Amino acid sequence: MEDEIITDGKYRYIEIGEGKPIIILHGLMGGLSNFQGVTHFFPTKGYQVLVPELPIYDMPMLKTTVKNFAKFLEEFIAHKGLKDVILLGNSLGGHIGLLHTKLFPEKIKALVITGSSGLYESAMGDGYPKRGDYEFIKKKAQDVFYDPKVATKEIVDEVFATVNDRMKLVKTLAIAKSAIRHNMAKDLPNMQTPTCIIWGKQDNVTPPNVAEEFHELLPDSELFWIDKCGHAPMMEHPEQFNQILDAWLVKRGF
Repeated sequence: MEDEIITDGKYRYIEIGEGKPIIILHGLMGGLSNFQGVTHFFPTKGYQVLVPELPIYDMPMLKTTVKNFAKFLEEFIAHKGLKDVILLGNSLGGHIGLLHTKLFPEKIKALVITGSSGLYESAMGDGYPKRGDYEFIKKKAQDVFYDPKVATKEIVDEVFATVNDRMKLVKTLAIAKSAIRHNMAKDLPNMQTPTCIIWGKQDNVTPPNVAEEFHELLPDSELFWIDKCGHAPMMEHPEQFNQILDAWLVKRGF
């Protein structure tokens, strides 16, 4: 079942439940519906889950940066009147969450990152992307996951459409470059926000050593592994992801 997307001024988002706010930040190629396993679990635990659509292809070219997405998130939080927010980001979304927490720490109670960029990434891979070659794109999409079947035809079609839209392709590459420029290794040791790191053991976009480095650099962090899992644990193993995160939130009193 598709969740209703609310349009509210310049914002488009999914909102489910009432209680303590969890904001889910999707990645570069991630649609809002990718995280249904998480968005439908936490409202049963007393959380309000919000999934804003990030303006990845809507900003002017020069403003298509990780920093401007972090500012967009701050505007969204202010628009919704939220405080004590738990940010949960996958891939680029994790990077946006990290940078947002560095820039606006006062409203963020906790941070959850999974397959996050910010230290290293090979998301663009070698010779990516070949426009027009559906099988190549399909293989790239499958490589994101441990189990290639998770890359449904719908997901592959969406990625294929993006890389064959010239403007979207240019902005995708601009964001990838911005993510590489915004390396956060020097910032992380100064960030005191409690952080839960959940990582796929077989992630080949942001490999396991990246998770270990995040854990070493973030002062108040815990690292959890999911086996037989690639770059998007909340899509590939939603139940296990939910159990780990729920237990961490309870332990930390969030």
